[in-house]
Amino acid sequence: MNLFDKDNRFNIANMVTYMNITMGVMAIYFIVKGDFFTAIILAWIGGACDIIDGKLARKYTLSTEFGIQLDSFADFLSFVVMPAFLLFYAVKQYTVVSGLEELVLGLVFIWYIINGLRRLVEFNLKVDVGEVEKYFEGVPTPLGAILLWVLYLLLAYGVITSGYLIAVLVTTIAWSLNSTLKIPHP
Repeated sequence: MNLFDKDNRFNIANMVTYMNITMGVMAIYFIVKGDFFTAIILAWIGGACDIIDGKLARKYTLSTEFGIQLDSFADFLSFVVMPAFLLFYAVKQYTVVSGLEELVLGLVFIWYIINGLRRLVEFNLKVDVGEVEKYFEGVPTPLGAILLWVLYLLLAYGVITSGYLIAVLVTTIAWSLNSTLKIPHP
């Protein structure tokens, strides 16, 4: 098995992407168990994998349509679903939520996940293999995840104590994912 073969589904870039997926799944497991610290560490490792896989794909000319789709799946899991789970479970742990508030939060996080998925699909429809644009249109999902992690910290340290305020802020972030905001590509 050649790790530098573009046609190998398990080339070095894809292997790092698979590691990102693994970190996202493991993070969700720890969130459900209530171990947010471990989940966040795993999420940051997944984020590092997301940076590394793209650099490897470009350096060794391993960019393929398969790799682009795989990377988007990893982004969906690690930067959309996992942070939504983290913040939803954190609100339930750090605040007292009514049944209605929990329902509203659940619907808002489903809306966030749908918007994150839409953003990734739209991005894939516009991107060419191996090309990197100067600007992102709309907030990229990794930045959306960072914004949710900031909300988590504000919640965990008692700066935000309302599930409804979290719902409004998450709705705003969900909107920004598919907005026309121009975000410079790193």
